[in-house]
Amino acid sequence: MSLSRAAVHGKCSPALRLVETKGMPREDWLEVRKSGIGGSDAAAAVGLNPYMSALELWLIKTGRDANLARPDPEDTTEPVYWGTLLEPIVAASYTKQTGNRVRRVNAVLQHPTLPFMLANIDREVVATPDVQILECKTAGEFGARLWRDGVPEYVQIQVQHQLAVTGKQGADVAVLVCGQKLEVHRIERDDELIARLIPLEAAFWRHVETDTPPPADGSESADRALRCLYPGSGGTVDFTDDRHLSSVFADLLVVRADIERRQAAEAKLKQAIQHAMGEADRAIFETGSVSFRRSRDGCGVDLKRLLADHPEFTVQYGVTKPGSRRFLVSA
Repeated sequence: MSLSRAAVHGKCSPALRLVETKGMPREDWLEVRKSGIGGSDAAAAVGLNPYMSALELWLIKTGRDANLARPDPEDTTEPVYWGTLLEPIVAASYTKQTGNRVRRVNAVLQHPTLPFMLANIDREVVATPDVQILECKTAGEFGARLWRDGVPEYVQIQVQHQLAVTGKQGADVAVLVCGQKLEVHRIERDDELIARLIPLEAAFWRHVETDTPPPADGSESADRALRCLYPGSGGTVDFTDDRHLSSVFADLLVVRADIERRQAAEAKLKQAIQHAMGEADRAIFETGSVSFRRSRDGCGVDLKRLLADHPEFTVQYGVTKPGSRRFLVSA
């Protein structure tokens, strides 16, 4: 895949409308997204998304994600449900707060010269010369921490990707924080960042085109992806003559031994403080504080006794839980 100088340095024409999405079923829309890297994929593709690794994204793009756990967009306990539900409210509130009019873009957009770069724009800002795109976000109690210092890096990358695809110069990110505060952040087009971003995305897309998985990055996402990619079928593989992997295994043993020593040291220090606190719930120090409180009493079911008294429940309500691979090390 060759990258033209004009494309890398942001000198491009407006985006192409790859597919019209008005009335398109969600399943079809997701299938279209597999044909390239969208804005929400960009940070994962370059290894900077805190929620998804490049390896997990590769599984999705190559159609190997059937056994990956996915949030149900209709489940009211999932953030994705509330993000979708609140998007039009965030957009309307943005207009009320800024006076900028917006409209939907009912299409998957495609870079005019780099077909693997796609974009799904939440809203287009109308008749405002300094901003053309609106990205709508919601942040709950946990997610709000990522917005304390402004727009998180992975969202900035998403927006720069969108600006690269569309050829636009500016975007607003409107984020509803904890359901009661709307913050609006302006992001200007950064051609230097885009020039670095495009080759990195192209490198990821070559992994997709060649059906070659990118390396794991140590994240929980990569762990999920590896378990999905290789569910395990038995057998033994001999790496005794592989100097590289033997070195990796030796390093693993050293790191695990260091972790065990540090965990033992942590436990000893923690117990010294607990002992000194006695019955107190909280202790204050020069550089911070700790709490050591009793949790509320819980209420549970003695499942072992219940099944002993009513063994028929095992058959009536039993479910099969799929096993998972365990990584055990023997030195």
